[in-house]
Amino acid sequence: MIKKFIDKLLGKSAGSAQGKSRFGKRQEVPAEVHKIDPALVDERAKNVVTTLQQAGYEAYVVGGAVRDLLLGLRPKDFDVATNATPEQVKSLFRRAFIIGRRFRIVHVVYGRGREHEVIEVSTFRAYMDNAAAEQVAGNERTSKGELASMKHAVDASGRVLRDNVWGPQEEDAARRDFTVNAMYYDPANQVVVDYHNGIKDAQKLTLRMIGDPVTRYREDPVRIIRAIRFSAKLAALGFKMEAKTAAPLIESSKLLADVPQSRMFDEMLKLLQTGHAIATIEQLRKLGLATGIYPLLDVVVERADQPFVKAALQDTDRRVGEGKPVAPSFLLACVLWADVRDGWAQRQEGRHGQRPQPPFPALQDAIDDVFNSRIGDVSGRGKLAADMREIWMMQPRFDKRTGSTPYSLVEQARFRAAFDFMRLRADVGEVGEAIAEWWQEFSTADDLRRQDLLEQVREEQKVRQRVRVRDPVAAPKPRSEQPARQKQQAEAESDDGDGLDVEADAVPPDGEAAAPRKRKRRRKPRPVGGGSGGGGSEGGGSAAGE
Repeated sequence: MIKKFIDKLLGKSAGSAQGKSRFGKRQEVPAEVHKIDPALVDERAKNVVTTLQQAGYEAYVVGGAVRDLLLGLRPKDFDVATNATPEQVKSLFRRAFIIGRRFRIVHVVYGRGREHEVIEVSTFRAYMDNAAAEQVAGNERTSKGELASMKHAVDASGRVLRDNVWGPQEEDAARRDFTVNAMYYDPANQVVVDYHNGIKDAQKLTLRMIGDPVTRYREDPVRIIRAIRFSAKLAALGFKMEAKTAAPLIESSKLLADVPQSRMFDEMLKLLQTGHAIATIEQLRKLGLATGIYPLLDVVVERADQPFVKAALQDTDRRVGEGKPVAPSFLLACVLWADVRDGWAQRQEGRHGQRPQPPFPALQDAIDDVFNSRIGDVSGRGKLAADMREIWMMQPRFDKRTGSTPYSLVEQARFRAAFDFMRLRADVGEVGEAIAEWWQEFSTADDLRRQDLLEQVREEQKVRQRVRVRDPVAAPKPRSEQPARQKQQAEAESDDGDGLDVEADAVPPDGEAAAPRKRKRRRKPRPVGGGSGGGGSEGGGSAAGE
C-alpha cells in the first residue's frame, strides 16, 4: 500500500504498474499457428517491406490487412509499419510522397492512372501521455501557427492534434485502436507479432478497443466512426463489438462536434464507400447513432429505406464488391435528388407566392439551394460539387431524343454517371423504362443504328401528334376550358387502341368522327365513262397513305 502511494507520488504508476497492460506482451506467432496464406499478400506490399528490411530497418505489413489475412480474406489495401522515419522511407523509393500533418506518413505509389496502387507506410509512434503533451486552446485551423513546430499536442478536451513522436514497436501497437488491427506480419519469415491478443479476438470474432474506450475516444473522437465502420464491415463475418467498447459511443459522440468538418466529411464517405453502406446504416441504428454524428449522414440514414436511395446504396456496395470504382458525387447526388427535384418543381410552379421560373434556371437555383443547405463549403465546391451538378443538370436532357442532342450528350465526360443515375430513376419508376433502354442502346450503337433509333423516336412523335388531333365525339373545347387533368387523361387514353393505325393524311377534317373501318374505303371503283381526273382526286385523300 505504502509502495503504491510512493510510486504515485514519484509518477511511476504509468511506467511500472500499468506498463505491462498498456504495452502488452510481445508474442511471435509462427505460420503453422496463424495459417496465413502467403499468396494473399500483395507483391507490392512485399516489395516495400523487403526494400526497407534490406536497408536495415524493421518493416511489417500491419493493421486491417493482417486481420483479413488471418480470416482467409484477400485485403483490398495494404499498410506497412517501420522504424524508419518518413524522410528515410521516401529516400528508398522513386515515387514516394510524405503526406499529412497530424500524422506524417509516406505514400509509395506503384502504377499510373486508375490502375495505380498506394502502399501507405507509417513510422512506429511512441505512446505519449497526453498530460505531458503541449496544449493549445483552439483546433487545427485556429491554432495552425502554434502546431507547426509541435510534435505532440492536444487541445483542451484532450483530443490529439499532433502525434509525430517516433518510438518502439510495442508502443506503436498500444496507440492503435482495436486489438484485431494491432498485429504485425513479416512476409519474409511469415511471423505475426501480437501484443494485445489480437489473434484470439479474431478467433472469437470480437471487436475490442485497446485500453480504456472512454479515454481512447477522447484522444481521437473519429475512433467512434471507425468503430462503426469496422463493426459494419465485420458484421457479415459474425463479429460483435465488445460491450465495454460499445457502451461509451453515444456519450462520446458529442466530441465529434470539435472535429474539423472536412475530416468528418471524409470519414462519412468512408462509411458509405467501403462496400458496406447498408450494413453501416443498420449499425448506426442498432448503436443508437442514427442521428447526431454528421448532418449529411443523418440525411442518408433517414432516407436509406426510400427506394431510390436504397438502390443507390446497394449499387455502391455491389460495385465495391466487384472491384469497380465508385464516386462520392454519384451517391450524394442520389441521396439529395429529392431535395433538388422538389425545389425544381416548386420554382417552375411558382409555389409559396414565388414567381414561376423556366425549367433550366429553376433547376440551377434548386441545386444552389441544396448545396447551401446540405453540403456547405466542406467540399470546397470543387470537383465533387461540379460532378453532382452535372449529373443533375443532365437529367432533363434525357427527355430530348431528337436532333443533335443525343450525339452531344453521349460525348459529355459525365454522361455515364448521369445515365447510371437516370437508370436508377427508371428502376424505381420515376422515369420510363423505354427511355432508359433507348439511351442504353444509343450510347453503344454505331452511326447507322443511331440513325434508326432517332427515326424511331420521330415516328413515335408523329403518331402521338396524330392521336392528339382526333376526337371521336365532337370538336375539342378551347384549351383554356379543358382542365389539365382531363386533358392528360384524354391523351393517355388516345395512346391505346386502333388509333395507332391511322395514317398521316387519314385524319378526319373538322373534327368529324373517324370511320371504324377506314381501311376498307381505300379502294374505290372508277366512275363509269368519266375521266380519270375527277375520280382520282376524290380517292386521293383516303388513299394517300398507301
